[in-house]
Amino acid sequence: MKIDAIDHIVLTVRDITATCQFYELVLGMAVITSEEGRKALTFGSQKFNLHQLGREFEPKAEFPTAGSIDICLVTSTPITEVIEHLHTNGVDIIDGPVQRSGAVGSIVSVYLRDPDSNLIEISNYIKAQ
Repeated sequence: MKIDAIDHIVLTVRDITATCQFYELVLGMAVITSEEGRKALTFGSQKFNLHQLGREFEPKAEFPTAGSIDICLVTSTPITEVIEHLHTNGVDIIDGPVQRSGAVGSIVSVYLRDPDSNLIEISNYIKAQ
């Protein structure tokens, strides 16, 4: 077997409304609602399904916890514009810009926290000269 991609991940959150507002306004994700009323955030060909802490859907992680994810999101928006956008929206950058190693090459990243204190890394791939 060979895994090809990530389709979705589940974020366990304290406040679905606050999470949707943050990811939509700050990170430009689309909020969708399923026929069952479940909320998710979509971007590219991926999505984050949202579970309310204490009211998770089955099956679920054995110990669902809000604020336990550390994820790197890649953008084509230049990192200088990302920084400006974050500042405009009152989001604190906790580190960066810094150069890191991404899945398929070098990246430059900034780090921030979402409403549940998850660590969110926003990155640009560095093009070879």
